[in-house]
Amino acid sequence: MGMVRKPELVKLFTGIIAESNKLIDNLTQKLAEQWGEIDVESKSIRFDFTSYYENEMGKNLVRKWIGFNKLINPGELAEIKTQTNNIERENAVAEKRRINIDPGYLALSKVVLASTKDFSHRIYLGKGIYAEITLLYKEKEFIPLAWTYSDYQSETATSFLKNLRQQYHRQLLLV
Repeated sequence: MGMVRKPELVKLFTGIIAESNKLIDNLTQKLAEQWGEIDVESKSIRFDFTSYYENEMGKNLVRKWIGFNKLINPGELAEIKTQTNNIERENAVAEKRRINIDPGYLALSKVVLASTKDFSHRIYLGKGIYAEITLLYKEKEFIPLAWTYSDYQSETATSFLKNLRQQYHRQLLLV
């Protein structure tokens, strides 16, 4: 019989898509108030990987990832996604989002994203939220899966995630 164990703490991060860098900067401050100090961030890049958000958010979108110093229990992810959904609604204009916030976490072996959308590779967490493993970490590389979004396979994302993983590893040595 297996023993029930407390899960290892993981590194919280969010991916942000918005109509401007200024909006991302303002949002970053709000997210830091919510989840604490930001210790790793990517550069901003053009979000031209898909047209999925254009009808709601417009064209010429920008993308950035930020990581938080605070380590979390992975069981908190559903509640965090619910909170980011509320922040998206608070910033909407005429019921159209101006920002998209996708929280996730990094463990030593994987990257997990939260979503409100179910699909064959997603597992229900509760509160209307699902999770997927979007990248594996093996042999010092992030390995995409069949469903991994293109932006998570970009050099900017993988560079951010490698920096995030290094910071997380340092933090684990202190726990």
